[in-house]
Amino acid sequence: MNAKFNWSRWVAGLGLAGAMAASAVSMHAGDTGVDTKSPGPAPLSTAEAAQAVASAKGLSAAFRVAADRVLPSVVMIETKVTSQSAIPEQPMARQNPLDGKNPFEGTPFEDFFRNGPMGQGFKYEQVPQPDAAQVGIGSGVIIDTSGLIMTNSHVVAGGKNAAVTVRLNDGREFKAANVWADPKTDIAIIQIKADGLTAAKIGNSDHVAVGDWVLALGQPFGLEGTVTAGIVSATHRGVGIADRENFLQTDAAINPGNSGGPLVNLDGEIVGINTAISSRSGGNEGIGFAVPINMANWVGQQLAHGGVVRRAYLGVGIQSVNATVADQFQIKPNEGVVVTEVRAGTPAAKAGIQTGDVITTFAGTKISNPRDLQLTVEQAAVGQSHSMTIVRDGRTMTLSFTPEEQPADFGSVSRSDESAQSPATSSFSSLGLELADLNSSVAKQLNMEGVEGVVITEVKPEGLAAEAGLSEGMVVTSINRTPVKTLKDCEEILQKADVNHGVLLLVKTSEGSRFVALRKS
Repeated sequence: MNAKFNWSRWVAGLGLAGAMAASAVSMHAGDTGVDTKSPGPAPLSTAEAAQAVASAKGLSAAFRVAADRVLPSVVMIETKVTSQSAIPEQPMARQNPLDGKNPFEGTPFEDFFRNGPMGQGFKYEQVPQPDAAQVGIGSGVIIDTSGLIMTNSHVVAGGKNAAVTVRLNDGREFKAANVWADPKTDIAIIQIKADGLTAAKIGNSDHVAVGDWVLALGQPFGLEGTVTAGIVSATHRGVGIADRENFLQTDAAINPGNSGGPLVNLDGEIVGINTAISSRSGGNEGIGFAVPINMANWVGQQLAHGGVVRRAYLGVGIQSVNATVADQFQIKPNEGVVVTEVRAGTPAAKAGIQTGDVITTFAGTKISNPRDLQLTVEQAAVGQSHSMTIVRDGRTMTLSFTPEEQPADFGSVSRSDESAQSPATSSFSSLGLELADLNSSVAKQLNMEGVEGVVITEVKPEGLAAEAGLSEGMVVTSINRTPVKTLKDCEEILQKADVNHGVLLLVKTSEGSRFVALRKS
């Protein structure tokens, strides 16, 4: 809904509603003889008032001290990209306070000003202009006096066509000597050659808790040295804007231009790198996200020392454990992640991990969801042995796992030819679906060459399969943790199965595998 909120109408409506409510209460009180007059809270004593003011001043002083410690390390980053792409002209209608220009063109925030408050009623025309410079403004923080600055990857985006300029808190400006970025975490490191730098202190984001006071520092809307305050609203957030997410959420005001600036605690320590906001208007609405400094620092150290991030990998497909699936694996919901696929030749296969295993801890770290496992494994030391706790068939086991560096082509699917099979179909009414043998022709159409299983050809409306979200074209590779290759395999397993207790299917699509439990409610 884009209509402008009418405050005066809201206030007038509230006054009318309040008057009606007060009238109703008065009439009711008159009927019952109840005295509606309340004495209200007792006035504070002089000592209590002084104590309240002192407490407020103490918090104010804490904010001031923390800000003073970090502000000398906060920088403005200007990224200028020269390209042949189209850029906005002057507005077609009246001028705005910014003289008709979109100050964040070329940054992830440019669209906020096309329909947002300052862009309301303006139309930007796209016209080709050769060698036009697109300028983006962001923030950063000095993390090492040698000239290393941490910011967001999207702040310095532009590749070889980008010229990055850093403006220090004392007004000096420097061209970036080196820029290294990791788009997967949206973290980047800039290197400048300068003396007299002040580095901020790195904190420990693992110690951050919901309710902690934090300050966001940066250059919102290009306003240098801005400090806002709030609390940590949530931790371990994944919102779908980066490949690797474990965000801190805060209600400290974060606006366009804050990206890459530090989120700090009251000790003046960096606990996060401000990255994004959730907003309908383009401005702060009390929901901002920051990359935890522990993750950002791990990435930053690798970028600074090698220019790239080297991650370890496991080589499995995994899924979360919801209540239905947990019951089938004899564990509690969110107690680990289920392995849906083990890729041949990977570290997971060498460690003896099997499809259907539930990974509950890795290297002493409790695993609750796929994001936990991915982030923990990727940061594991390559070549060193780590312990892994799994649950297999209801029994807890400990495996030894040695991470390897993730190959560049990790994620690509190797395919092999499959001999043709005789087509066949069969209806499994208790599950509400129809299955067919997976021959080479069908497998090729489904992008499933080399996969063994049976394909779902029909899902009955209002059946168990439909309720579980299954659809035509999915391939069932196992039933009740027993691999299936033909319809005969399915029939033999399902003859012994009881849908009242649940039937566990492992289904595969071109995007990966997952377990689905079918059970009568």
